[in-house]
Amino acid sequence: MRFVFKTSYDQDIRLAKHGGHVFWYSMLLVALLTGPWTVPDYWLSQLTFICIYGVVGLGLMLLAGFTGLFSIGHAAFLGVGAYTEAYLQARGWPFPLSIAAAAALSAAVGCVVGLPALRVKGVYLGIATLSFGFIVEEVLARWESVTGGNAGKSVPSLSAFGWSADTAMSFYFVCLAVAVGATLLVLNLLRSPTGRAFVAIRDSEISAQSMGIHLARFKTLSFALSAALAGIGGALYAHQLRFISPDQFGILQSIDLLLMVVIGGLGSIHGVFMGAIFLITMPQVIALMKDHLPDVIGQAAGLQGFVYGLVLVAFVLFEPMGLYGRWLKVRTYLQLFPFYRRGLFKRQKSFQKSERLR
Repeated sequence: MRFVFKTSYDQDIRLAKHGGHVFWYSMLLVALLTGPWTVPDYWLSQLTFICIYGVVGLGLMLLAGFTGLFSIGHAAFLGVGAYTEAYLQARGWPFPLSIAAAAALSAAVGCVVGLPALRVKGVYLGIATLSFGFIVEEVLARWESVTGGNAGKSVPSLSAFGWSADTAMSFYFVCLAVAVGATLLVLNLLRSPTGRAFVAIRDSEISAQSMGIHLARFKTLSFALSAALAGIGGALYAHQLRFISPDQFGILQSIDLLLMVVIGGLGSIHGVFMGAIFLITMPQVIALMKDHLPDVIGQAAGLQGFVYGLVLVAFVLFEPMGLYGRWLKVRTYLQLFPFYRRGLFKRQKSFQKSERLR
């Protein structure tokens, strides 16, 4: 088991805590960079989707996992970014400018949605964001001159200054670069005073306010940053699908995004990408299971929703820390074996509760 002896504050906030982090993350990056030459085209497209959902999940994790503000209408920001990108790319805007505009417009919409967060929280905030999601979906369906309405809108290939990402490999590298950049952005934000203010608001609004943290400003900022990341993911999502319609950004998409961060593990950057992998691979697993199930079950229309709900209930009951929490327990067991104690994480959980008086 590794012990890191810290002797300075800079060492405490360093992204790579020790040499093992540098080695394993370097190996992961090498594997991702060589992915287009080592995996079939189908799985390359799935890796692209994981990168896109990872970017969107980072935004939702920043809002829900680190600020404590839940959004059940987050697909609306995804839709705003997707339609902004499709509209601007069709008019010849280069990709860096169009994706920046998609992020900026989504952030502006996020500021508007963040206003209810100043007065409501919990289930009432969820209802407010859910209502906003329905409003955006209706606007996308009715504003036919811009969005194409329910007929949908075709999205051209990604292009910038004469270069076009018209192949699966080139677009994958664009999504990978954006995902890595967004991850580094969020990691650096979380170790800054702004990120620490977000975490303080999540733990206790009264304590954060007593320390001089402006709740309205930081809650609105959290919504804006979360929406901006969702808008960037929406822009990439539009190019990946090549065709978008309002029904792709409805309540079911919002539930999938929330499911992704909850199952991945709230309050964890690793959990975002674990949740994205779950969200992409689970439909494939269900499709493979259908061939081995009776027709009454395998051909049922709501099988995927039933499995998703069952998995979510199982995680809430037996593993609230998500996939990343389970990995931490497995890693700790292997590091401490044969001296691992069954109640180790249970004692840690009760200790944390005693530190937070409600």
